[in-house]
Amino acid sequence: MDTLSAPRTAVVFGVANDHSLAWAITRALAADGVRVGLAFGDERLRRRVEPLGASVDAAFTQRCDVRDDADLAALAETSGAAFPDGLDIIVHCVAYAERADLEGDFVATRRAGFATALDVSAFSLLAAVHALRPQLRRGASVLTLTFDGAHRVVPGYKVMGPAKAALEACVRALAAELGPSGCRVNALSPGPVRTLAAAGIPGFRDMMRVAAERAPLGRTVQPEEVAAAARFLLSPAASGITGVTLHVDAGAHILGA
Repeated sequence: MDTLSAPRTAVVFGVANDHSLAWAITRALAADGVRVGLAFGDERLRRRVEPLGASVDAAFTQRCDVRDDADLAALAETSGAAFPDGLDIIVHCVAYAERADLEGDFVATRRAGFATALDVSAFSLLAAVHALRPQLRRGASVLTLTFDGAHRVVPGYKVMGPAKAALEACVRALAAELGPSGCRVNALSPGPVRTLAAAGIPGFRDMMRVAAERAPLGRTVQPEEVAAAARFLLSPAASGITGVTLHVDAGAHILGA
């Protein structure tokens, strides 16, 4: 499909509330005139997410459990109806691990807990792209969120480290596979940001404090800074960039132990 024939369109997975990075990215896209559809994972979030969707005139706001292929198929049907000219952007801001697998020793991670973390935090990117791929227009862009715990041991991050490492590997594999169709796939790696998801990580306040003390810029990052980086990677200005992980962490990732 011709990407110039209609306004850009986006499906954003993972909006939870007005503090989530997914919402910051959604607002940035909407400010650029992108038509957005929102997917949230838990029915309990509906009362928070629907008003947010209304505030940016979202094409749809729909519950979608990324572990459920039927839910993904239903979302793809909704997206196809809302965006008949095709889809330009997929934003994947989904991650989860059972608290029991974040609080104990990493070596004691349960088999089922490991599988859950990998399924929700990494495989769901493949599942979402697979479900929506028939709608992607040439020049489309996919973006996900990772964390430096994929490369370094971060206290309290436990099973999420391997999950994010797998996610980044998926980004590279998808970028190679979808590249011939003109689709780009990238990741953002923000430093610690206060969100609903981050609140579930044991010792998160200490993580924030240490990040602020050590980062070359002497602070942590704000959601708006992450959204600005997403806005760039998802725009035609980044048309030559794919398969990368861009750090938005005030420089913390460049430092040694």
